[in-house]
Amino acid sequence: MISTKVPQEEIQAQYECAQKLSALRTNKKYHIVTMGCQMNVRDSETMSGWLDLCGFKKTDSREDADIVIYNTCCVRENAENKALGNVIWLKELKRFKQDMIIGVCGCMMQEEGVAESLKARYPFINLVFGTHNAYKLPEYMLRVIYDHERVFEVWNSDGSVPEGMPTTRNNSISSFVNIMYGCNNFCTYCIVPYVRGRERSRDMEDVLKECTALKDAGVNEVTLLGQNVNSYMGGGSAFAELLKRVDEIGIERVRFMTSHPKDITDELINCFGSLKHLMPALHLPVQAGDDEVLRRMNRHYSREKYLDTVKKLRDVCPEIGLTTDIIVGFPGETREQFEKTLSLVDEVKYDAAYTFIYSPRKGTLAASYEDPVSMEEKTKWIEELIVLQQMHTNAALAAQVGKTQKVLVEAVSTRSDKTVGGKTPRGHMVNFEGDSALIGKIVSVEITGTGKNTLRGTLIREQA
Repeated sequence: MISTKVPQEEIQAQYECAQKLSALRTNKKYHIVTMGCQMNVRDSETMSGWLDLCGFKKTDSREDADIVIYNTCCVRENAENKALGNVIWLKELKRFKQDMIIGVCGCMMQEEGVAESLKARYPFINLVFGTHNAYKLPEYMLRVIYDHERVFEVWNSDGSVPEGMPTTRNNSISSFVNIMYGCNNFCTYCIVPYVRGRERSRDMEDVLKECTALKDAGVNEVTLLGQNVNSYMGGGSAFAELLKRVDEIGIERVRFMTSHPKDITDELINCFGSLKHLMPALHLPVQAGDDEVLRRMNRHYSREKYLDTVKKLRDVCPEIGLTTDIIVGFPGETREQFEKTLSLVDEVKYDAAYTFIYSPRKGTLAASYEDPVSMEEKTKWIEELIVLQQMHTNAALAAQVGKTQKVLVEAVSTRSDKTVGGKTPRGHMVNFEGDSALIGKIVSVEITGTGKNTLRGTLIREQA
């Protein structure tokens, strides 16, 4: 299913607003604070594209900025608290810079009552908008700067898909490409469908056009993004077909996230064995290892089905690196059920796991569930899980020692300008001796040792 595009005349109107702002020559500097997932990172790149077009200059310092925009996350409560704390901190700074513009956008703004609360409680905030209308940023900035308005505009509809917007990429080596927006799954713990809306897929040709432009610009890696990429265009074989088409473009490395286990098809699994540029790495959130907990989470797969998917993946691609998300202490989860999560982790042997104690989100079904287990007990559980997972991470890293890996060099180390770092196809970070001339190149590295979550290596220099 392809979603309706935002009419091109609406996008053109934003370019005209940007042109008007640029003509004002305000010399304003902007800073965007991005919280949350890769989708938010990609949204911030588009906002940077618009602000650059408006004639503003990017700065890495909030204190130096005339415009500060917070792109918020609401997946967990601490993300919301952090966002509000940072926004309130700017109140003091604005006392000395009265013309400073403070904007707040993103997922948190889509929660019921949040925008209204910010407008009433924090008069120093100039601009609030949501996930569905972010493409109208030039218009909103024009109203704030030229008309001196406080603009608070959040759309509750899922919205159409905007195309043809400018973007300023954070990274010239590895880039994100949205293929869809929103989610239809309504896991009982998750706020995403309420703040990102229902699934909307981009037209395949638009995705391929963006990927081709990135290859032409010298990008060596793209990551295709969606809340559930497996349901691209409604599911079935469409996502596997997209991967095949992207593979043909010839970008050196292709990755994707995030996959929902219930929607992984055999066609997609087979891509890991047949596509030249698809990396042997997959983030496959399991969330829990007990069938009853998975049912209460509304995940629509069983432990057995998940493990069967893992087996198929490793049959097709034995070297595939798997990572996952796990929620500890879901409402009503017993110690016995948690132990099934531990046993699943022991069986799958993930390269890494992102583990969280359950955080209730207002408006989700799970927020109404009884939750008798204490936070103290949940903390003990997650500590046990972390120890177990670290053991498997250590083993996965140790298994790479002595091998030669192709590493895409991403950056010079912050600790030493004589050390660079990059990722293997499987996604492991490798640090080795080298200089900035290697950034953006794919080089051969012999793996010589391990750190806690990284590898160490030696560059294999080509013979003259």
